Amino acid sequence: MFDKEKINQIKQEYAKIEKDLQNPNIIADQKKYKQISQNFIKIKEKFEKIKELEKNEKEMKEMKETMNDKNKELAEMAKEELMELEKKNFKIKKELTKILKPSDPFNKKNAIMEIRAGTGGDESALFTADLFRMYTKYSESKGWKVKILNSSPIGIGGFKEIIFAIKGKNVYGNLKFEKGTHRVQRIPETEKSGRIHTSAVTVAVFPEVEEVDFKIDAKDLKIDTFCSSGKGGQGVNTTYSAIRITHLPTNIVVSCQDERSQLQNRERAMQIIRSRVLAAQKEKEHQILANERKSQIGSGDRSEKIRTYNFPQDRVTDHRIKKTWHNLPKIMHGDIDEIINSLKQA
Repeated sequence: MFDKEKINQIKQEYAKIEKDLQNPNIIADQKKYKQISQNFIKIKEKFEKIKELEKNEKEMKEMKETMNDKNKELAEMAKEELMELEKKNFKIKKELTKILKPSDPFNKKNAIMEIRAGTGGDESALFTADLFRMYTKYSESKGWKVKILNSSPIGIGGFKEIIFAIKGKNVYGNLKFEKGTHRVQRIPETEKSGRIHTSAVTVAVFPEVEEVDFKIDAKDLKIDTFCSSGKGGQGVNTTYSAIRITHLPTNIVVSCQDERSQLQNRERAMQIIRSRVLAAQKEKEHQILANERKSQIGSGDRSEKIRTYNFPQDRVTDHRIKKTWHNLPKIMHGDIDEIINSLKQA
C-alpha cells in the first residue's frame, strides 16, 4: 500500500533533522535553526504515524503466531485481539495515506490579505471595510492576530483598499479560498430613494513568505521614498517615511505608509512584495498567463463574482459550490466557519 522507499526516506530525513537540531553551529544560526525546526514539525507527524503502523503490524504478527498455540483459550484470545488490531491497522493506514498525500506547503503559513473596492463607488469602499471587519472578527475567534500593513481610507468610513497580515495557526490554509470577487446587494446608507445597489469588492490572499523561504535579489528592486499621507502625527507630509518598492522583473509595485518610520514601512513593503512575487512565480511555473493577483481578483466587475451577499434576502451564496447560508448579520460578524469548511471540503 505504501512505497517502502518513501517510508525509508521519511525515517532518514527525520533522523537527520533530529541530529541537525543538536548541532551547535546550526543552533547559533537563528535563521537556519528556525527553518530546520519548521521542517522538523512537518516531518514529525509522518514519522510518528509510520512508527505507530509498524508497532501495530508487529503486534498483529505476534497475534497470528499465538493463534497457533496449543492452548485453545489463548489462541481464541489472540484471534479476538487480532480482529481489533486489524481494525486499528486499517484506521492508521487511512490516516497515514492522508498525511503522506502532497498538500499545499503554504497551508500552515500566515496570510496577507488585500481587499479593494471595485464596481460601486463609495458603497464598494464601505463594503471593503465590512469585509475587513468580518475577517478581523473571524481571526479573533481563532486566536489569530491582525495587523494593517497599508490602507487607503475614504472620509465616510470605508477603504479604497486595505492590506493586512494575519498571523496564527494554518491561516493561509483556511483563508485561501476567499480570493476572488465578492458581490454585495443592499440599500446603501447614502441612497435616499431606498433603491438596492449591486457593488463588487476584490479579495486577494497570499501566504506570508519569510526571507528564509524566498529571497529577492536587491538588484531587482527599485525603492522610492515619499511623504506619507496617512497616520504618523506631526511627521506626516514632512518626512519621507513612506516607501514604494517595484520588483522590476515582474513590475509588481507595493507602497506602505501606515507606519511612522521609513524602516518599518520598508519591512512591511518587503513582506508584501515577497509574497506577491512568489505567488506570481508559482503561477508562471503552472503555465498560467495571468499573474497571481489578476487570477485572484479579476477586474472587480460584478459579473466575475465568487460570492454574493444579499442583504434584503438575508443570504450569502458561494457560486463555486452553489451553496447558500442565511443570517447575514452573524456572518458579517465573523461567523464564517461553516462557509470556509464547506469550501475546504469541496
